[in-house]
Amino acid sequence: MTAPILITGAGQRIGLAIAQHFVATGQPVVITYRTRHSVIDELEQSGVHCINVDFDNAQAVEQLQYTLRAHYGSLRAVIHNASSWDCEANNPDFDSLFDNMMRVHAKVPYQLNLALADLLLASPLTTDIIHLTDYVVETGSPKHIAYAASKAALDNLTRSFATKFAPKIKVNSIAPSLIIFNQHDTPEYKEKTLQKSLMGIEPGCKEIINSVELLLNSDYITGRTIPVDGGRHLK
Repeated sequence: MTAPILITGAGQRIGLAIAQHFVATGQPVVITYRTRHSVIDELEQSGVHCINVDFDNAQAVEQLQYTLRAHYGSLRAVIHNASSWDCEANNPDFDSLFDNMMRVHAKVPYQLNLALADLLLASPLTTDIIHLTDYVVETGSPKHIAYAASKAALDNLTRSFATKFAPKIKVNSIAPSLIIFNQHDTPEYKEKTLQKSLMGIEPGCKEIINSVELLLNSDYITGRTIPVDGGRHLK
């Protein structure tokens, strides 16, 4: 049996698109989700193992690894996609905001990488850990200070774990800027955001999927971050 790929936070948007891509290719997939959107039923009907996990729960990581061990003897990859877009303007409880951002974006991936390493090492093939970080790791963000700091922490974990797990497990990051808009985004916001990159487009989830496939198919890339930002760093 082919070892599955675990994708955290895959009930919507980019994580969902990655999961659907693997379903289409016949790759077994396990996902975690926090909110049970209707698409979860569709994923389960497609053979995806969907696990309800709230990473705000201190026992979530332990419970997740027990569930995985009960069903699987190995993993092909772990893709850390679970994320929160909370910010200082919307959450005046700055202590809680910072702790929440660090937990979901840095502590949980840290814990899962250590907890699931033996399942990745159990595969006869080279396996992968992929962190989804963010363009703001390079620049910071005055509107999302805690978010940017926590994604920067995840970016740093990439290099530490790449060194720790080499050569059996490759560890890399993907750092997107705009990929897809939200349904509530206004035309004014969209126009302003599109002007921030050289390419000036909403590229869609295929750009992240292509980056994931590149890393999974590589025998030589580890400890690196793939920027998917449309040349935004040059604007």
